[in-house]
Amino acid sequence: MATQDFLVELGTEELPPKALKTLSDAFTQGIVRGLEEAGIEFGKVEAFAAPRRLAVRLRNLSDAQPDKSVEKRGPAVKAAFDDAGNPTRALTGFATSLGVTPDQLDTLETDKGAWVVYRTVEQGKPTVELMPDLVEQSLAGLPIPKRMRWGAHRTEFVRPVHWVVMLFGNKVIDAPIMGLTPGNKTRGHRFHCPKSLIVPTPGDYEVVLKQEGYVIADFAERREQIRTGVAELAEKEAGGKAVIDEDLLDEVTALNEWPVPLMGRFEERFLEVPAEALISSMKEHQKYFHVVAADGEMLPLFITVANIQSKDPAQVISGNEKVIRPRLSDAAFFYETDRKTKLEDRIDALKPIVFQEKLGSIYDKSVRVAALARKIADAIGSDPALAERAAMLAKTDLVTEMVLEFTDLQGIMGQYYAANDGEPEDVAKALNEQYMPRFAGDDLPTTLTGCAIAIADRLDSLVGLFGINQPPSGTRDPFALRRASLGVLRIIIERQLPLDLQTCCEWAQENFTVLTEQNTATTVVDYMLERFRAHYDEQGIGAEVYLAVHARRPTRPLDFDRRVKAVEAFRQLPEAQALAAANKRVSNILTKQGGDRIGETVDASLLQDSAEKALAEQVDQQAAKVLPLFASGDYASALSSLASLREPVDNFFDEVMVMADDDAIRNNRLALLNRLRNLFLRVADISLLPNAG
Repeated sequence: MATQDFLVELGTEELPPKALKTLSDAFTQGIVRGLEEAGIEFGKVEAFAAPRRLAVRLRNLSDAQPDKSVEKRGPAVKAAFDDAGNPTRALTGFATSLGVTPDQLDTLETDKGAWVVYRTVEQGKPTVELMPDLVEQSLAGLPIPKRMRWGAHRTEFVRPVHWVVMLFGNKVIDAPIMGLTPGNKTRGHRFHCPKSLIVPTPGDYEVVLKQEGYVIADFAERREQIRTGVAELAEKEAGGKAVIDEDLLDEVTALNEWPVPLMGRFEERFLEVPAEALISSMKEHQKYFHVVAADGEMLPLFITVANIQSKDPAQVISGNEKVIRPRLSDAAFFYETDRKTKLEDRIDALKPIVFQEKLGSIYDKSVRVAALARKIADAIGSDPALAERAAMLAKTDLVTEMVLEFTDLQGIMGQYYAANDGEPEDVAKALNEQYMPRFAGDDLPTTLTGCAIAIADRLDSLVGLFGINQPPSGTRDPFALRRASLGVLRIIIERQLPLDLQTCCEWAQENFTVLTEQNTATTVVDYMLERFRAHYDEQGIGAEVYLAVHARRPTRPLDFDRRVKAVEAFRQLPEAQALAAANKRVSNILTKQGGDRIGETVDASLLQDSAEKALAEQVDQQAAKVLPLFASGDYASALSSLASLREPVDNFFDEVMVMADDDAIRNNRLALLNRLRNLFLRVADISLLPNAG
């Protein structure tokens, strides 16, 4: 089948920079999905995205769908003909529905009898006929929260669309797209090349735009050009290093078609303001990259990326310096003003700020968190008084001028202001560390006081919201309780804190008087333990290992984690599969014979067969060995030791009839199996591991 390259480009007003990459990916995936469903073959897929265009190029796109064999089954042969061999109404109706005559139908023999069938070959449609609909369907499916109309058009899109290119080889597919007739003309840079440019073939697309139009259409190429240019400029002009935030880099890439990095300066006096405030001001409002010296100290420099190659770049730099000065002046003013009022004196200002209608104000929450943090600090060997103090000050920076202007600085400014007020170092650090980890993979609190506040704040939210029946549902999680749960688990595990979730949640519950739900603490613990599944999935540990441990419901996260790691290691042993299967078999036997009513006291005088005597002896030896290991939390060593039971367990099931006629002997054998199973249950229910029985 013949192939040609295909190109579609949508030319628009400037697209939302934070959404550009997402829109490009979705547009590309939509076209690919449509082609796959249509059965049209294609080669390499290339996406292009710039501020005023979305484009997709497909290499070696087949010129038509492949022909397809079609077989439609009709009535059974018995029902298709009468006794005289004439077609029945069932047969003629089937033939008529297909637009054929009965003599054009075949017979299909099956195990269940003979059937009338219609066989034909459906000719594939030409690609040029299918592509317009596929493109329109992909555009209709883009993740655009709010579409707009423009001019007299009834068409809707995220921004007005001004031109469309659609080529199959060197031929234009001129079926309407977004109300416009496609052609082979694109447009260059708004200022450097404000005219139409002919794209002879799909393969010429980005070359024409770059060489004639001053547009780098490839998002990844433009991104790396900006990264390299910004880094080289910082090194060459200042001997420093540009700090390149990946999200900011994506946004700047989406803002520029022809990026040109330029370096500007600001007054050194602004360096007295915390670097985070300066960075936030430059990054959020101006999309500037900041520059640091070799020692990491911030330099009075910034790098902007212009979307134009100016004949007088000094003018562009000067303009940016004029814009940034008032921004930094505001930050300096806020910082100076805020330091005149101590955080302690801002506590009452939290009273009017609602945390949640039923759960009270931010002040009320601070009082609860302070009480909980005090208990947690005591449990982890930290200073309860410092934790209580930090908790009462934790949210006070929310009412400072700096955080009201730059909300992403909450916690960070609290640390600076607490240090300025002369608060203990642990208290100051905790004001920032309370928010850690802010996202997956983020740093954890370094101080125990910070750990206590971070855990207490999250547990207060979890218990409070579950207690008034407002848990997360589906994708709705306005208080980020899923993230809060994972944060608590990570802190406890990675900082190796001896905390029990059940106890901590009960402590949190005691601080509320408005909760309406029963057993809130237990419900929250169950919810948090469920979050472990995703936590271990990210580490490549299978769900079956998590489920085996979860079946025992250990409520100390550090203990839960040790069990999971132990079961994962046990699962790799050659004996694991057989022992898991044996545990499954034992579990089934015990369940049928009374379950919890069966004891585990074995009477040695009732042991008859050598295999059961050997198993009883081995179980005794293992119990003596592993019980101290369980007590110390060394589950890995315990399970490794229990793996030696494989042979006596296999022999037992091969040679011993558990359900003996004699009640005493039968019950004794059940007790032996119960004792065996309970050893494993000290860690997890390994009968839930795969291939178990």
